[in-house]
Amino acid sequence: MEPLTETKWDAVISGTGLKHSLLALALSRSNKKILHVDQNKYYGDAEAAFSLQEVDEWVEKVGGETPEHFRNASLWKTTSESSNESEKLSFSRAYTLTLSPQIIYTRSKLLSQLVTSKVYRQLEFQAVGNWWILAENTLNRLPNGREDIFQDKTIDNRSKRGLMKFLKFVVDYENQTELWQPHVDSSLAGFLSSQFQFPTNLQNVICALTLSLETPEATKVNWSLPRISRHLTSIGVFGPGFGAVLPKWGGGADISQVACRAGAVGGGIYILGTGVRESTPSSEDTDGLTQVHLTNEDVVKTRHLIQPLQTQSTNAKVVSKIIAVVSSSLTSLFKNTVEGSPLAAVSVIVFPVGTVDVEGASQNTPIYIMAHSNETGECPPGQCVLYATMLQSERSHELLDVAVDAFLATLEDKPSLLYKLYYEQQAEAESSETSLDLAFNDSILDDVESMWRIVMGEEADQAMFMRFEDREGMNNDDDEIDEGY
Repeated sequence: MEPLTETKWDAVISGTGLKHSLLALALSRSNKKILHVDQNKYYGDAEAAFSLQEVDEWVEKVGGETPEHFRNASLWKTTSESSNESEKLSFSRAYTLTLSPQIIYTRSKLLSQLVTSKVYRQLEFQAVGNWWILAENTLNRLPNGREDIFQDKTIDNRSKRGLMKFLKFVVDYENQTELWQPHVDSSLAGFLSSQFQFPTNLQNVICALTLSLETPEATKVNWSLPRISRHLTSIGVFGPGFGAVLPKWGGGADISQVACRAGAVGGGIYILGTGVRESTPSSEDTDGLTQVHLTNEDVVKTRHLIQPLQTQSTNAKVVSKIIAVVSSSLTSLFKNTVEGSPLAAVSVIVFPVGTVDVEGASQNTPIYIMAHSNETGECPPGQCVLYATMLQSERSHELLDVAVDAFLATLEDKPSLLYKLYYEQQAEAESSETSLDLAFNDSILDDVESMWRIVMGEEADQAMFMRFEDREGMNNDDDEIDEGY
């Protein structure tokens, strides 16, 4: 093999986050010469997943001079010496805590691409089921469809009729533009009130299905309807009782790992702990290739340099997050509610605006907690991982703390906190907030395909984007590489 500096690379990809890892997957059968680097010493970037020891190192890094999209990370651990194994932290690698617990709706194009690219065999998906809403210090199951609405005794008959009317509308909203187009820039809450006469409690139920982090007034109709429709039409696609999934062993981090493995099998070269320091535009002296100066002092030449945005926008959205480990498996959250449905490994808990407050400072944007059971592979049996998220504000850290405590107080076994990581994450750019979305946004795939077309040039064929045949004599790509990769 030629040395790095003597190879004319078709593409140098910087960063192993989900978007750039999917690009590596898309290029894995192209016979292109791909160099994939990452300044981090781990795969996944903003979608990375860590052991407890790796979290310690990450927190120290975030507090240093290169915070990237993260800031204000702080860590707390229990000092309890309980004899009960579930009431104390286990060894470091018993945990796989992810920075990106995004759920994937079953109608997402991502799942189709993972199948056509053949890497789905290296992934194991868990069901996301049982959505809950916290009101008046009580957890109530959030109705997901017609059956749930009919069985819900907390909803009166008039409201049930209104909900059924809304469900019938929203799953076919694209063909009923006369009803919602005049309200396209209105708030979803106002639209639900004026057009369906929903009281506040039912507005909260519908708004929760959007997974919006914004205030009810800022959550617009034209943004909300596709998301609510996605939620409802995804239920039952892969089986009864659930409409979304999560990859085991770290969510998006596992997809990034699998995609990079495919890139390596296809001949891509991977270097961790090395980033792009600067680049020099192509010229006659460089054979029309861009010179890329790496942080390991190597200078390589490439036809295309693919890297994250280099500038941070001061107006980009910022969220506050808590990752907490608790001393209970929280089995009541994951019980089957539909006959024949798989046991859920992830449950979603929604805190509508005004549910919690801190010293008179009321919560004015929603809070979401994603509860992950040990079936996700992220914690030992007898424990559970909570991922809490809200828009960043002056009091968001305190509000998230109160929300986690309020949630745990609603549970019969009153589990205790064993571990808590707080941090803030900024969107990649002012115009793109997909990295902060609580569900995978398919627009990421559009970006990946655009980058793929640039690298492929005239060889690009839309029908071939992430559509691969099985490798001859192989069941999956992983057989060709060492597990130490």
